[in-house]
Amino acid sequence: MRQKAFISNAKYVLILLFLLSNISAFSQKRKQKNTKSETTKDTTVTKTKGYAELIKKGTFKKGLFNTIQVKTDIYFEIPDSLMGREFLVVNKLSQVPMQVNEAGLNKGMNYENKVITFYKDTIAKKVWVKSYLPKVSSPENDAITESVKNNFSESIIEFFDIEAKNNDSTSVVIKVNKIFDGKQKSFNDILSNIGFGGSVKSDLSYIENVKTFPNNIIVKSQLTTLISEGGPALFVTLGATSNIVLLDKVPMKPRFSDKRIGYFTEKHWYFNDNQHAMVEKELITRWRLEPKKEDEDKYLKGELVEPKKPIVYYIDPSTPKQWRQYIIDGVHDWQAAFEKAGFKNAIIAKEPTEADTDFDVDDVRYSVITYAASPKANAMGPSVVDPRSGEILEADIIWWHNVMTSLHSWMRIQTGPIDPKARGNKFSDEHMGEAIRFVSSHEVGHTFGLKHNMGSSFAFEVDSLRSKDFTEKMGGTAPSIMDYARYNYVAQPEDSITAITPKIGEYDKYAIDWGYRWYPSETEEKEKLNMLIAKHQNDPIYFYGEQQDGGAIIDPRSQSEDLGNDAVKASEYGLKNLKRVVENILTWTYDKDESYYQTGKLYIGTIGQWQLYNRHVLNNIGGVYLNTTVHGDDKASYIPVPAAMQRKATDYLLKNVITIPEWLFFNSILDKTNPLKDSPIGPYEYTPYTLSRELQYGILYDLFRDERLLRMIENELYQRNNSKEKLFTVGNLFGKVHQHVFNGTIQNKSLSILERMTQKNYVDVLIVSTNKLFEKTDSKKSIQFTKTLNMPSLCNHIHEDKMIRNINQSSLKRVTEVTSEKKGELNKILRLLQLKKNTGNQETRNHYADLINRINKALNNSLLTN
Repeated sequence: MRQKAFISNAKYVLILLFLLSNISAFSQKRKQKNTKSETTKDTTVTKTKGYAELIKKGTFKKGLFNTIQVKTDIYFEIPDSLMGREFLVVNKLSQVPMQVNEAGLNKGMNYENKVITFYKDTIAKKVWVKSYLPKVSSPENDAITESVKNNFSESIIEFFDIEAKNNDSTSVVIKVNKIFDGKQKSFNDILSNIGFGGSVKSDLSYIENVKTFPNNIIVKSQLTTLISEGGPALFVTLGATSNIVLLDKVPMKPRFSDKRIGYFTEKHWYFNDNQHAMVEKELITRWRLEPKKEDEDKYLKGELVEPKKPIVYYIDPSTPKQWRQYIIDGVHDWQAAFEKAGFKNAIIAKEPTEADTDFDVDDVRYSVITYAASPKANAMGPSVVDPRSGEILEADIIWWHNVMTSLHSWMRIQTGPIDPKARGNKFSDEHMGEAIRFVSSHEVGHTFGLKHNMGSSFAFEVDSLRSKDFTEKMGGTAPSIMDYARYNYVAQPEDSITAITPKIGEYDKYAIDWGYRWYPSETEEKEKLNMLIAKHQNDPIYFYGEQQDGGAIIDPRSQSEDLGNDAVKASEYGLKNLKRVVENILTWTYDKDESYYQTGKLYIGTIGQWQLYNRHVLNNIGGVYLNTTVHGDDKASYIPVPAAMQRKATDYLLKNVITIPEWLFFNSILDKTNPLKDSPIGPYEYTPYTLSRELQYGILYDLFRDERLLRMIENELYQRNNSKEKLFTVGNLFGKVHQHVFNGTIQNKSLSILERMTQKNYVDVLIVSTNKLFEKTDSKKSIQFTKTLNMPSLCNHIHEDKMIRNINQSSLKRVTEVTSEKKGELNKILRLLQLKKNTGNQETRNHYADLINRINKALNNSLLTN
């Protein structure tokens, strides 16, 4: 019994020891756990304590991201709720020194945009910033969507250490100096984007100001670089403004482009499981204009309603006061177009008032018509666009002060003969104001998403522009203010025309209706938009002609600065008026005791207008009407310019260019001044013989450009069985020009200086352009002809440098008929000169000997042997 009792007691002891041991272990674990908890708590305390210290030391501002500034350090407090959201970074110039101003860069210009997203990494204690191109879409539940995510992924562009957390750990604080003071290029690569290259001198750069608002943040910086190319080192400091804008979670519903109407676009790729191939579409750029929810039924019944959010433009306070109302009026002139789309009071232009306490020209919340003090004579209307949908978020019209010099030149030369108000060295503010209004309307049109419609002016019969009733009814020189149809140079003094300025026209109203009318469903939208285009597709008033490369015009309907549907007739009327200008240049520019600077400037402008007419006509030769067609519209896509028009155009050039107009180049004005063109070193004088020779050479070179002749050959081959109209062939062109240029030689006459000049130009064009056909295999370089004279231009910006359509007509040119035709013409000229080399006076015989020598040398070249 005692033994049993002992065993039993021992058992209890062991149990007790086991329990005590476990209690000790549990206590130790609990102690360790408490220690760990205290450590975590201490870390949190440190982070929150750091946050409190930052708030205490710095300046705190609430907004999209709360900002904290401690001396020169800038911190963003980013809430967890905004992690993973998409933002648009918009960078603009806000200040420029003279050196940059002279290079054509000015305040208000947008030079870099990108979509970014912030991601919090609690393990690495960092915030990562990623960027991507939002150009690809796929349905959320499709299998291919996983592949889309992996094949079009984001890239890391920046990181920030987490400096602190707010009190409840729902936001993190990061220090952002490096992305705004030039140390890093991730958010703002200003030098690369404006073409300077190099790097920012961070010790000479700093963050100037930070503002935060509910949906965006503005950071202004002064960034300095050192430029040493071509001279001593030069410090250049640029004012830069970076906007970080919160994008909507759900992008605006896009509207897909149609090539038959002119809108700027954003390209987008679409994938889905049911496709046999990816679909590429273009989204037009446009504002989000929608009726208020309570007005949708009224809108759909055809009543005019105010949009949920109107488009508002602010006039830069630095705009001279006398021009502000004209600029505002130019904006408001578009009201009628938006009423066509069902909206009233859709656009507002105003000056900022005291109520606009946060107004900042560089703030993307404000669309501003920025006035730039600069010698540059231009204006342009770019926009900030959400690339996910094409939604225009903000517009930046840049208005250069010296644009008025272009307006003055156009009006004086094009309308001076019919409008006494347009003749002096300075116009009245009222007259200049009306011109400013026209430019305002044109540039605002770009900010609605509209591209240039260079084919609009072709809708009007030339003689209609001489009709007072017609011009007053149509209200302008073309159906679209988005054309470069300037002032009415066709109208003659006896026509008594007063409506001579471009205005918003029927095409503009149609384009706004197509782009901005609201539809409740995608199905209805597509159906109604197609119906709208189909309704107007055969009416030239609604024709859209895309802008082309000015040096390679294919479709002569879509040219810059032209008027009417017959370039020859319009130019002949234009020449009559130019002769009136030349006769009055000395009178119109008279200013007692002043130099002849204004005289020389008006003189060269007149010559430039003459050359403009020449090119309008020239581009009909070998031209092709390019139509944007769709299945079922029964329209031809390619229509050669009628042969009769090509012959007429050739005759015009022979009469007015190949025969140099002495009334233009050799007259009494030269007793006082040569034609003058401004240059960086001051007014540059052109002597009449040299200038006429260069401009004639330019027309001849372009007339016999390979691409033009190849189009004529294509046309001859394609239409060889078409007996309806006699073709105008390359042979016909050479025959006409040869007969005209060598007419005096054929008749054994002594040639004048200008006749000899023309023959030399013609022969040299043939030699140079033929050599150029072989330049890939010829070590010798051919002469490059560059234009030396241009009329003032406007808004030469946005994405329209070259024609969108790419037509290959020039491959393997050296084995085409062009080579044979040019060499054949040189041989024909050589035979004529050898026959006539002893006719005419001594100067003529010397001239023939020179040409014979040149042609022989060219034809004996190993690359040109027959």
